Amino acid sequence: MFYLPIPPYRTDHTFSFHPISLTLLLALLTACSGPLVGVTVVDERTALENQVLGTYQELNQQVMLVASVRYIDPKGKLKQTQELPPGKKDVVRALQRVSFNKDDLNRYKSLGIIGENNEGGVTLLEPEKVQPDDRAFVENLINEENEDRLEIMSRIIETNETLTPSELPRVHKMFAALNRDKALKGERIQLDNGTWTQKDPTP
Repeated sequence: MFYLPIPPYRTDHTFSFHPISLTLLLALLTACSGPLVGVTVVDERTALENQVLGTYQELNQQVMLVASVRYIDPKGKLKQTQELPPGKKDVVRALQRVSFNKDDLNRYKSLGIIGENNEGGVTLLEPEKVQPDDRAFVENLINEENEDRLEIMSRIIETNETLTPSELPRVHKMFAALNRDKALKGERIQLDNGTWTQKDPTP
């Protein structure tokens, strides 16, 4: 294994947004249905995942709308974007910051310094590989990422009347499974049983 140099502390704060890919979003769903006397039966897990997916897509549409100061309405007229309520504004900021931090997070994940844990967040695994001057940056990066992911998951629960706060642990596990699926080869991931491993390690 080789290690790339740790990047310097980043001082720019310009947000940019890249819509989450449809493939990534669809990975939230698993087929858990089967025919029974001509009726398709969908179990609780599939119903929950569909609720999460729908709310997640709605949140990302809001981010794409906010990313532009103005937009074209269906009649072709230029409109100003509407002011968002505080709760929605918070999750939009979280999604924007996730996008903003993505490159740095992926770089540290490729070094094995940060891994995807089994609660849908990220964990500092090898602090000894972080240069002293970069320690504060890495710790802040992890804190921001975990705060933003929690905001997104919590907002999904809050804005969906069919979901309750008791479902939040299951939403955490769904996001953790999604993050494991999307992890790149060699990145560190935590399994449901708590074991840390590498994604598709080289034999």
